[in-house]
Amino acid sequence: MAEPRAESPFLTAFVDLTRFGSQSQRVSDGEIADTLDQYYRHVSAAVEDARGRVVKFIGDAALVVFPEDGVDRGVEALLGLKVSTDRFMAGRGWDCRLTAKAHYGVVVAGAFGPPGTERFDVIGKAVNTAAMLDGAGVILSVAAFRKLGPDLRRRFKKHTPPVTYIRSEDPHR
Repeated sequence: MAEPRAESPFLTAFVDLTRFGSQSQRVSDGEIADTLDQYYRHVSAAVEDARGRVVKFIGDAALVVFPEDGVDRGVEALLGLKVSTDRFMAGRGWDCRLTAKAHYGVVVAGAFGPPGTERFDVIGKAVNTAAMLDGAGVILSVAAFRKLGPDLRRRFKKHTPPVTYIRSEDPHR
């Protein structure tokens, strides 16, 4: 039975790998498949441990959501995923690093697709806002930043227009 659709607030995040396209040109298809399989497992475990949900993977990107009461857990998971994924890619000799872009807002969540093959998805302006955030590392929109507890807020600093928040530990900012 398909999940009913409802407007719900979520922390919506896109994660993907920098320089994946160029790296994939240097290795075999088998190595790409093996690396992505391990990466998918890694992302799924981190998101599910934080009580979030992987909506979908496409290539080296994933769309993930965390419920309204789990914004801090979600951002902590993204921060941990950045470190562990960067370490994983470096260990494989790949010049790829994780970027995570997160926005908090209301989306339409539920089952979408042709009858019999419906799948959970999230759709709306909040998803598009997350996708269009600019930066490297872990990037939060103003709305996502404002949902954080004070301790977690200290790990981020303001970026310039459009205002986003980037992880303080990122040396290139």
